[in-house]
Formats: sequence, C-alpha cells, structure tokens
Amino acid sequence: MKKLIKWAVIALVAAVFVGTFVFLYQKSRPKQLVYEISTVQLKDLEKSTIVTGKIEPRDEVNIKPQISGIIAELYKEAGQMVRKDEIIAKVKVIPDMSSLNSAENRVRLAEISLAQAQTDYQRMEKLYQDKVVSAEDYEKSQVALKQAQSEMANSRDALNIVREGISLSNAKMSTTLVRSTVDGLILDIPVKVGNSVILSNSFNDGTTIATVADMSNLIFHGNIDETEVGRIVEGMSVTITVGAVQNLKMPARLEYISPKGRETNGANQFEIKAALAVPESVSLRSGYGANAEIVLDRVKKAVCVPEAALEFSGDSTFVYVLTDSVPRQKFLRRQVETGLSDGIDIEVRSGVRVGERVRGILKEDKK
Repeated sequence: MKKLIKWAVIALVAAVFVGTFVFLYQKSRPKQLVYEISTVQLKDLEKSTIVTGKIEPRDEVNIKPQISGIIAELYKEAGQMVRKDEIIAKVKVIPDMSSLNSAENRVRLAEISLAQAQTDYQRMEKLYQDKVVSAEDYEKSQVALKQAQSEMANSRDALNIVREGISLSNAKMSTTLVRSTVDGLILDIPVKVGNSVILSNSFNDGTTIATVADMSNLIFHGNIDETEVGRIVEGMSVTITVGAVQNLKMPARLEYISPKGRETNGANQFEIKAALAVPESVSLRSGYGANAEIVLDRVKKAVCVPEAALEFSGDSTFVYVLTDSVPRQKFLRRQVETGLSDGIDIEVRSGVRVGERVRGILKEDKK
C-alpha cells in the first residue's frame, strides 16, 4: 500500500513538471500574426462636410398695425393663404384723451367759423343783389364760406379718426383694419382677440399681428465651421436632407456665405444660405430641421487603400505590401505619398500599384 502511494505521488509530481514545461514552451514560441488583406483599387473619392440648419422661407414679413389699440376681431388663422391687401384683423381704437379733447375743440371752433361765414355770405348776397357791394366782395364771401365748410368737414374727420380710427372721407384706408402687405401663407398669428397692440415708431418695433411668407421660395439656413468655410464658394452644389421627410434628398445651390463669423460654443461659425429646388409633390414647413451635404473636394479614379493600412512615422507614411502568405504572411514596407481621404479610403499618389495587396488591421494571433 505504501509503495502504491509513493508511486502515485511520483507520477503526480512528474505530471505537474511536464505540464509546466509544456506550458512554458508554448508561451515562449513566437506568435504568428494574421492581418486583414486589402487590394489596391481605383475609386472615385469625395471629401464632404455636413452642415446642420433649418428650412426657411426666403421672404418672411411681419404684419404690424398702423394704430395702437385692442384686437377686436381676427379674420384669419395660421396656415391659411392670404392675398395682398386682404384684411387679417381689426383694431379697436382707445382714444388718447388729450388728442380727443383737441379734436373736439377744433370741431367747435369750426362750427363757430362756419356759422359766421354763412351769416356773412347771406348778408353779402343780399347786398350784391341790391347792387350795393361789388362782385369782388361777394365772391370773397363765397370763398370764405367754402373754406369754413371745408374746415368743418376736416375737423369732423379728424375727430372720427381719433375716436374710431376711421376716416369719413376715405373709409377704405381705415387704419383700424390690418391688411396683409404680401401674398403668402400665414405662418403665425401671435395675438388674440382682446390683446393690446401698438404701432411701430422710433422707440418700438410695434406689435406683430401676423407673419406671412411665400412658401414656394424656400432656402436652407445653417452655420459652417471656420475650418471648412475657406473651402466652399458661392454657387457650389448642395444636397439637402430633411429629418421630417424620410428618403428625401433635394438639390440646392449655395448662394450666400457670411463674411463675418460668430462665436458659438467656443467655435467660430459662419452663416450660409442655399436656394432649394423643392419637388412639387413635397410639402415643407418653415422651421424643419435639415442637413446640407457639401462636397469639398473630389478625385476621379484615384488609386486607393483603406486608411487602416497606413503607418505613420514622423513626416512619412508607409504601407506594408503582401509578398507571401505561405506558410505565414510576409510584407514589404514601402513609403507612399497620400492625397484625398473620405474617412474610409485614402488616395495614394505614389508607392503602390492597382492590384497589389496591402496589410490592414490585425485579425488574429496564431501559435
């Protein structure tokens, strides 16, 4: 029994020793590295940038009242079409007491002057018929009467404008009626019946009654970073995608680049605008978020390799060209000159030929 135990212990120690030796031997063997292999190809490369922005109408007009007061009626709603000079709202005038008092005093004075002019005319007319006064004096009394009548009409008109905001002589030009100044779609009516509004003056922009825009003429409005603005020019083609409309790409043309940048979140941004060519079957809304893809550079039939195949050493760039794959991969290191990159593939201007195979990323280790 003791011999059996002794030989068992010897066998266990031998097994541990042999296992350790095998493990250390395998660890000491050099690993065989296997890389992905890519073929040098001819491709068309494009370097592009994506600019975020939104869709806006080219012309957007804020309609403001010509008189201060309170919104009495609204005749239109947001989303409706409106024609030029069509009435959108009516403003009820709240008269200024000082102006009202002055207008009423002017009417009273005009009444007194008119009564005196009528009396003088009647007296002069009787004297002229009796041939006591000359025709010249009679004609002067006629003129004075007409002037008094005109002043009376004007004073009453002024009083009505102060009270109601409406001219008696030209009701069509009433300042209480807010009219559209352009044809278009009403984008917004930010006021409600009963809201107070003020007219535009030197100290205030005035209250906006409605916003009207021509939705048949749309533009893309966005901002581009200062690192890329120097590579774009007016007239470049742009491709617009709208997040709210799936699978839609619209052509556009860059028509404006701001000469002055603005700092946004620590980066200088430059405003750009692009004219859209919207298909008739597509209906867009003002304010839709959109992306503009601008091609900054393009190379036709460039000799390309994946960017992952490049190795950088100082100011030089290298690739590893496959020379043999049996029994293991062998490579030849070559210096290359690179060009345009699209973020995946890169142009190689010299150093490799089409059809050659180059080393990519490490795929697996084989022992």
